[in-house]
Amino acid sequence: MKRTTILLFLFGSLSIPTLQAQEFDPSRMDSLMSTMDKNNNWMGSIALSKGDKLLYKKAIGYANLADKKAATTDTRYGIGSISKTFTATLVLKTVELGKLQLNQTLSAFFKDIPNAEKISIRQLLNHSSGVHSITNDKDYLTWNTKPQTEGELVARMIKGGSEFEPGSKHEYSNSNYILLTYILEKVWKKNYPDLLDQYICRPLKLEQTTFGAPQNATKDRSESYKFLHEWAVEPHTDSSIPLGAGAIWSTSVDLVKFFNGLFSLKLINSSSLEEMKKIDSGYGMGLFQMPFYERQGFGHSGGIDGYSSLAAHFDADNYNVALISNGNNFNNNEILKFSLGELYKKPFPLPDFSMVQLTNEEIESMIGAYKSEQPPIQINITKDGNKILGQVVGQPAFQLLPKDKDTLVQPQFGVKIIFDRKENRMTLHQNGHTLILKK
Repeated sequence: MKRTTILLFLFGSLSIPTLQAQEFDPSRMDSLMSTMDKNNNWMGSIALSKGDKLLYKKAIGYANLADKKAATTDTRYGIGSISKTFTATLVLKTVELGKLQLNQTLSAFFKDIPNAEKISIRQLLNHSSGVHSITNDKDYLTWNTKPQTEGELVARMIKGGSEFEPGSKHEYSNSNYILLTYILEKVWKKNYPDLLDQYICRPLKLEQTTFGAPQNATKDRSESYKFLHEWAVEPHTDSSIPLGAGAIWSTSVDLVKFFNGLFSLKLINSSSLEEMKKIDSGYGMGLFQMPFYERQGFGHSGGIDGYSSLAAHFDADNYNVALISNGNNFNNNEILKFSLGELYKKPFPLPDFSMVQLTNEEIESMIGAYKSEQPPIQINITKDGNKILGQVVGQPAFQLLPKDKDTLVQPQFGVKIIFDRKENRMTLHQNGHTLILKK
């Protein structure tokens, strides 16, 4: 349900020659997974396919740390907002069958939502509705583990008011897909799990994909974790809240089957798929663009509780990639980039997790509050024993790892901080952006 950033991977010149297809070699993928496993940076599974052919699958880490239950490729994880791709597919299928129209307004189903008479199904799908996202509420984490009714969630959306005039801009809102879940159930007079099973899981034989955590297959169920000093279990968001915006559980193997089935028109027709792929201000219908050099991919990311995920389809060579994690202290975009590099024979170096030991004096010289005027950001650098922590004011703390006496990194968020002690400042590098903060 968290909005996970999808990086635009390495835009390259269109003059780069197309490489000849070669047999996929899994050895470097094994090395990547082994490196992350040995350094305790990532737990989860990954799968790569070419059409219907599975090229690679691997799981590392634990499904349950308390029980020391190792993860397998059958372990199921919360996929978070990749659920939106499933929900958008169901909506487009419903439109194909004449039971719903993209220009139909929300007022036919929820007349009390602000601007309901102006908001279309299309605008819900591509996040241009202006409906308030209830997951942004300040008290969200005080009630997200408790069951919620339709009336309670809709009341929160109404209370939040309209964020902007429908169609005037795009802004990610989980409420859009919560409402689409309710609309599907009202139109079909069936519950969402049954629709998911009937129109997606059974046609594609997705036997390990469920709405909510698997109830009768606990051996395949995972817990999720957040890393600070060590892995700590995260509580589960109740499935009645994210619904079709983020409550689906699956495996990486099932996800590559789903994306292959969607793009090979096994679920919806070509016109519907083209609607999903229409990008407006960066947003499609349950899809985002994912360029890799001259190739164009479509996919989605996800994050809920301690789970994070990425999945994508690339028409060039019909590749599908999916990764799901239940414990993440490394950047998923880097894993996806490495995987695509292996598929397209554009290799990237293995991640370097080597660290140095700083002296107490070197650590103390970094401690302090660092501020930027534009944008107005404050990052506090503190220590806990021999661990260095960073915290953006108003957000949770995270551990920073020393690469040398002047440089700290946070692999999960792609953060690198370089300290200039003489000038009492630090330079923050993240996702191609640079920001100077003064102590």
